[in-house]
Amino acid sequence: MTTQAIGATTWVVADGYIPPSSTGPAPAMTSHDSICMLNAGDDPAHVAIQVFHTDREPVGPYELTVPARRAHHQRINDLRGPEPILPGVDYCLVIRSDHPIVVQHTRLDSRQAENALMSTIAYPSSR
Repeated sequence: MTTQAIGATTWVVADGYIPPSSTGPAPAMTSHDSICMLNAGDDPAHVAIQVFHTDREPVGPYELTVPARRAHHQRINDLRGPEPILPGVDYCLVIRSDHPIVVQHTRLDSRQAENALMSTIAYPSSR
């Protein structure tokens, strides 16, 4: 079955922040940011993530592949190379893909027992 690719090839997440502490059992309740990506097309999407900080040069790319016709949920806390993204530090992401994808940003803040979950669509850029 052939499916049509949807989305954009460049996405921006302007509100990145991994809460520095957690309550509840790990890993399910570990405070985290994640990007949820949908590749509805017929070709794998090769994704490069660039991380921007307020006080230093950008870091990246962090590279991953979203298989064709699949969803991929990537915890930002789990990105390791070229360096880990530290909790408690604000950041922004630019996500580029060689095929159109859809990107959503989610944060679980479990610093207190009353957990907060925030989710929003990333900004699709035409550049």
